[in-house]
Amino acid sequence: MMKREVMEDSITMNGGDGPNSYTQNSKFQRAASDQVKVLLSNTIQEKLTIENTSNATNQQVFKIVDLGCSVGPNTFACVQTVVEAVEHTFKTLGLESELPEFQVFFNDNVNNDFNTLFKALPLDRQYMAAGVPGSFHGQLFPKDSLNFMHSAFALHWLTKVPEEVTKENSPAWNKGRITYVGSSHEVLQAYTEQFLKDIKAFFSARAVELINHGLLAILMPCRPEGTLPSDSIVMHILEVLAFALTDMAKEGLISEALVDSINLPIFIPSATEVKKVISNIENLTIERSEKIYYLPKKLSTPEDVRFCTVHVRAVTEGILCKHFGPELIDEIFERYSKKIEEFSKTLDYAHVEKMENLFLLVKRNAI
Repeated sequence: MMKREVMEDSITMNGGDGPNSYTQNSKFQRAASDQVKVLLSNTIQEKLTIENTSNATNQQVFKIVDLGCSVGPNTFACVQTVVEAVEHTFKTLGLESELPEFQVFFNDNVNNDFNTLFKALPLDRQYMAAGVPGSFHGQLFPKDSLNFMHSAFALHWLTKVPEEVTKENSPAWNKGRITYVGSSHEVLQAYTEQFLKDIKAFFSARAVELINHGLLAILMPCRPEGTLPSDSIVMHILEVLAFALTDMAKEGLISEALVDSINLPIFIPSATEVKKVISNIENLTIERSEKIYYLPKKLSTPEDVRFCTVHVRAVTEGILCKHFGPELIDEIFERYSKKIEEFSKTLDYAHVEKMENLFLLVKRNAI
């Protein structure tokens, strides 16, 4: 059994289905997943190896997992795309009478709101569902047990904040900031090394769990080639939180030490960085690689600013609440909203032309 990497703070998105929940505020992620729906379906149909979907022990059960599923509804749409693509492949090959049963595992960290997830399961689903709590940076399933694995907008989360950036006597101490944007070379290096360690652990685990010729589809944010990690607009938008927190510290609402000690465990890589790691994992090959470009919605109206604010809140509130306490959360995001509006008028924001996501289809080769 592989050693499991436990996410230090067990990062989870806001649960429930209220106004600040991830359920209500993940439209940005849903739009990006919808953008690659046809690509995902077509790639499955091109690359799926049918003869390896069954054996004498599992009796035609096609096993799928969504890694980093959160609370829905996006995970259900992705799973449905996969199921339909597999069924279409069987039918195209004249194997309609041999359609498998589908078993879908929904995975996320142990603190994920699985209750909300399972309450929202589609009533007309064509699969049997199960939850699998635990970090996807380690092995979660028996070896050679899964036909298809999927993960969308989860791999930019690290297992933990690099220890070096949290220590006051370290060259990488990240005082006054919550990401590596605008930080020293030492801070950036610490984040990069943590990401490379985590992503290697992720793909190494998948190489064990997939059956021979099993497939893994990845959709994740990335930054344009030739740019620095700190150039990512995603990270700039998150770093704006630090501006709000610093103001609150100056006003005595929170301590400066608390602000200096919080960092977000997020890293936006380039496609090259991710693919280089995969190339060094035995038995894995990249079958398809596509950069998905899109124009971000400009923050030109109060509604645009609100949209950005609630989406950031849905993914960061848990971290902030644990660090500063729940009583300050509304104040933090009221200030953040104003800071985002200010940021939208700066040159850093004006230079944003397009953003990128990376789509990968990876196959485990026969040993």
